[in-house]
Amino acid sequence: MTGERTGHFWDAVEGRAPMPAATITLGWSLIHADTERGEIEVSFEASEEFLNPAGSVQGGFLTAMLDDTMGPALAATLGPGLYGTTIDLKVSFLRPAKPGRLVGRGRVVHRGSTIAFLAGELLDDAGRVVAVGSATTRIVRTG
Repeated sequence: MTGERTGHFWDAVEGRAPMPAATITLGWSLIHADTERGEIEVSFEASEEFLNPAGSVQGGFLTAMLDDTMGPALAATLGPGLYGTTIDLKVSFLRPAKPGRLVGRGRVVHRGSTIAFLAGELLDDAGRVVAVGSATTRIVRTG
């Protein structure tokens, strides 16, 4: 993609707007975005504060990470004035996640004019999938 990338997502990533607080809390960082394919790779830093009593990252944090993986896969493709809002989100936990770096891979499965279907996965540092998810998103115009 040539020229300046615009829209809510790119404004935050490129420092023209603040990152959302939840994104900061999750330790979110962009690794790569392919706007033509609707694919993204991001990383998170799961802190000790995210752990459940068993010593694994609590499922709500993993869900938030998947939401903050799949949503940006779509958001990176949207222009100014458009935003994707999650309608539904399904997550399956495959194995415990330990604190540290997790990588999220998200993609736009299908996009219409107002609805998009998304998929994503979270991997641990060993490359094992710890959780997978899917979401339906409504594309809305922002004020």
